[in-house]
Amino acid sequence: MPAPNLFLVYVTDVERATAFYGDLFEIEPVTVTPRYVPFEVAPGVLFALWGGQGDEVAADTPRTSEVGLMVSRSSAAVDDVYATWVAKGAAVVEEPHDAVFGRTFVVADPDGNLIRVSPVD
Repeated sequence: MPAPNLFLVYVTDVERATAFYGDLFEIEPVTVTPRYVPFEVAPGVLFALWGGQGDEVAADTPRTSEVGLMVSRSSAAVDDVYATWVAKGAAVVEEPHDAVFGRTFVVADPDGNLIRVSPVD
């Protein structure tokens, strides 16, 4: 059975979101269109921004999913990412703390979409 290979994040402003995620994750998009911008995050796997329904996105809507970045199991590695992202102006939702699965924190993109950093499972 095929595995999922496209992960979409709904945004209101594709240009702003492209700059935000490109800077945050230090990656370049595969291509840029007015409403769709994919980033290849692994061979054949895309993380993409979709603005085709941006009028349905509201920052105050509760989010029930997260984009995740897993780093080495070191607490220091998580804290290093936190310091880098805060310096880039990321909006902090949860400060670094120790959870049952290890050190973690959460930031939000300009549309309120959540991004969690945690240790590799």
